[in-house]
Amino acid sequence: MRVVLNVVWLVFGGIWLALAYVVAGVICCILVVTIPWGIASFRIANYVLWPFGRTVVSRPTAGVGSLLGNVVWILVAGIWLVIGHIVTAIAQAVTIIGIPLAIANLKVIPVTLAPLGKEIVPSDRPFVTAYGAYRPS
Repeated sequence: MRVVLNVVWLVFGGIWLALAYVVAGVICCILVVTIPWGIASFRIANYVLWPFGRTVVSRPTAGVGSLLGNVVWILVAGIWLVIGHIVTAIAQAVTIIGIPLAIANLKVIPVTLAPLGKEIVPSDRPFVTAYGAYRPS
């Protein structure tokens, strides 16, 4: 079922949303100081391409740097990407088939607003060790 949802997602919004993240990542990497945001943007683009079967967990070891970085991200790119997610979710929710896609679209918004200090892991193993690293079983 995950594969079917991911393919439908890819066709009806995933490609365009991932391209938006790639554009934001390229812009961030061109401005050398913002490379960490560019890497986070590429990581989210990968997640947005194939979201079903994966989830986002917070890293407890992320510190004040992640918090400040997320504030900068929200002001520069995060708000525009969130608007893209909301518009896409509204368009997807028009049909019954698109409702699960719209819900998934809204679930991506928290990582879009605060990408630093987050990790994307398979949804069947979403736990974090005491040191904040993902540990597969």
